[in-house]
Amino acid sequence: MSWRAELLAVEAVLVRNALMASRNVFFFFELLFWPIVGVLSIGLMTRFLRLSPEQASFVLVGTIALSVVNVCQLEVAYAVLLDVWSKSMKHQFMAPIGIRHLTLGSWLVGIVRGSAIFALLALLGWWAFGFDVLRPGWLALGAFLLGCFLNAWVVGVAVCALITLFGNRAEAFAWASVNLVLVLAGIYYPVSVLPEPVAVVARAIPLTYFLDAYRAHYGFASEFAAPVATGLAL
Repeated sequence: MSWRAELLAVEAVLVRNALMASRNVFFFFELLFWPIVGVLSIGLMTRFLRLSPEQASFVLVGTIALSVVNVCQLEVAYAVLLDVWSKSMKHQFMAPIGIRHLTLGSWLVGIVRGSAIFALLALLGWWAFGFDVLRPGWLALGAFLLGCFLNAWVVGVAVCALITLFGNRAEAFAWASVNLVLVLAGIYYPVSVLPEPVAVVARAIPLTYFLDAYRAHYGFASEFAAPVATGLAL
């Protein structure tokens, strides 16, 4: 198959997902409500606990990462979930579109949605809590977002595989899997506080290293050598 045909198939999925998202008010609710609530609730908690600016930044980085990864991976999972809900899986696989097109096209839409969420939460964090996402610099920020989006794609593809294998019974993984991954990756704490067997699993998750690298710019010593390179290698 030619590259042009491949790109056309990816574009078709991208347009489909974008149109379905734009016509469903619940997509916008999901896009805005929970991420905003998450940042506000965690930010207010840091004030109540009187955390230092560095400690507050540590926690807010994790909160924003949770929202970005969750929104992006859900978009990838919707590539299969939408067909399961409409009972059109067999029609999807009869079309000249494969799993690679479904996941890649959906992932690109997820990147756009995730970037929009990141920009919104960055502005909210700066306005409400004085949290500056640009403090580490554009390069570090770009590496952090790349890590979030790549991890979202991996989780989303895994969810698609489970749904394809087990059908409706695996739907819960679309919402549960990313939370489990982020808990292990140290969303609100360094992975060094985890029990050693759990920490071993955490060190196998690429997002762990991207969080560590980004947080190092807020006054925290990095737990890993060359965390960005390690995260990309994984």
